[in-house]
Amino acid sequence: MKVKLENMTVAYTHAGNFHADDVFSAALLRLINPAIKFIRVNRVPENIENAMVFDIGGGEFDHHQLDSPVRDNGIPYAAFGLLWKNFGHLLVNEDAVQRIDDSFVSRIDSVDNGIGSDNLSTAVALMNPLWNEEQDYDSAFENAVHFAVTILKRLILKENAKQEALDEVTEALQKSTDGIVILNRFAPYEELLVPTETVFVIYPSNRGGYNIAAVPSELNSRENKISFPKEWCQVSDDKLSELTGITSLRFCHKNGFLAATETMDDAIQAAKTAIFIKEKTNANQTEYL
Repeated sequence: MKVKLENMTVAYTHAGNFHADDVFSAALLRLINPAIKFIRVNRVPENIENAMVFDIGGGEFDHHQLDSPVRDNGIPYAAFGLLWKNFGHLLVNEDAVQRIDDSFVSRIDSVDNGIGSDNLSTAVALMNPLWNEEQDYDSAFENAVHFAVTILKRLILKENAKQEALDEVTEALQKSTDGIVILNRFAPYEELLVPTETVFVIYPSNRGGYNIAAVPSELNSRENKISFPKEWCQVSDDKLSELTGITSLRFCHKNGFLAATETMDDAIQAAKTAIFIKEKTNANQTEYL
């Protein structure tokens, strides 16, 4: 069944208490077609035209049937996941569709299918009217959808920004020498640079000057390929330039993963010096053995 969301004027979903699944399903549809109107019912009307139906009625975008689909990783689809699988490509590229499903959509689906819990699903559930409140469910649902639209927009912006970062870091990597990558501005770099021979990344600091960051040995690791020398980490900032001979070196983190200078030349010198000290230390250890 090929559904053209641009032709849809109405979307039907279930009435009563809402959950993250139907709320984020509605948010996804509204992002794609801002004009779509949601009608919450106990039973889907017969002979409807130009309408979407989700999380009710046993159709393509419901998941309450006994034979409802399950992901390869064992997580059952809910309405949100079924809609995202079919229409996510209208908002992000195909690779990002899968990444967002893995990191976000499948978690909401999992909770809606009774597997585990998460804070976001709990937060959405709290937006239902309490027993002693007079607010109607439909207006509360619209408030929750507005909340979910904001989150989805940011998630999509983040994913698109990730691709832009990948392009910028790739270009910088191609120009790099001596294991040092220089960025014109900060961009997320670890996913691309960790598998390479890059050991330091230099980029402008939002405090002025430049940061020199050590590249982790593995993704999400606290271990660096090369850390700044322990001697640098153990002195006060005002003593760094005297200790190292690097005029504008003004900061070195006590754990050795970040340093800062006033000038680009000094940033490069700091990275090269740290690399030299590490190589010299390794050579001495080898000689000793």
